[in-house]
Amino acid sequence: MAAHPEGGKIAIVTGGGTGIGKAAALSLLEDGWRVVLAGRRREVLQETIDAAGAHDQAIAVPTDVTDPGSVEALFATALQTWGRVDLLFNNAGIGAPGVPLEDLSLDDWKRVVDTNLNGMFYGIQQAFRVMKAQSPQGGRIINNGSISAHAPRPNSIAYTATKHAVAGLTKTASLDGRKYNIAVGQIDVGNAGTELAMRMTQGVPQANGEIAAEPLMDVRLVGESVRYMASLPLQANVLFHTVMATKMPFVGRG
Repeated sequence: MAAHPEGGKIAIVTGGGTGIGKAAALSLLEDGWRVVLAGRRREVLQETIDAAGAHDQAIAVPTDVTDPGSVEALFATALQTWGRVDLLFNNAGIGAPGVPLEDLSLDDWKRVVDTNLNGMFYGIQQAFRVMKAQSPQGGRIINNGSISAHAPRPNSIAYTATKHAVAGLTKTASLDGRKYNIAVGQIDVGNAGTELAMRMTQGVPQANGEIAAEPLMDVRLVGESVRYMASLPLQANVLFHTVMATKMPFVGRG
């Protein structure tokens, strides 16, 4: 089977209907990839495909990343449709209410862990199984970490803990993928202008207890970063890539 099937390489993007996942999917489609968009709501995924005018280049596959069987079915659909998987953008993730950690419900904790950590692992595991078996062997996995993979915001213990764990998944999978020609990297995003992040412009809690507005960057720049990482030959890997609003309060004290 050809490494570059007619119509471009094959990517799976989880959380592909909104935000960073949508931006990445649109950028990959623009670059000639064929894209399998995964997410909970078919209609939202289809809106992304419609926006790109890519009906022969993309398919929508409703997927629950917290269900290993659903993730397995996602990869099976990709294989049935286009014969291989060259890229997984392991993007789907959620947060919890911004409450003091002692008040966080166990249900909210488990929900975040099940999506951001377990769901990420299920995607990596299926990608390994597929990429190991296909010919030519190999592929690329890009995990969506977050600035929170490095430093927390106040009242974010579930999200921050899982994003720190994603960094461990990335490092271990990068090591374990060498023998199968699987490159694994991570993109850590700070203050991309998604619908969920718009609250940043109205003021959010800071480490020093103040409430302050924060700048955002165009989410399309994140899509372009994913496209760059995905464009590299498998002999090269971006292990960690941080892209952030230049003036956000990430580096420094306060």
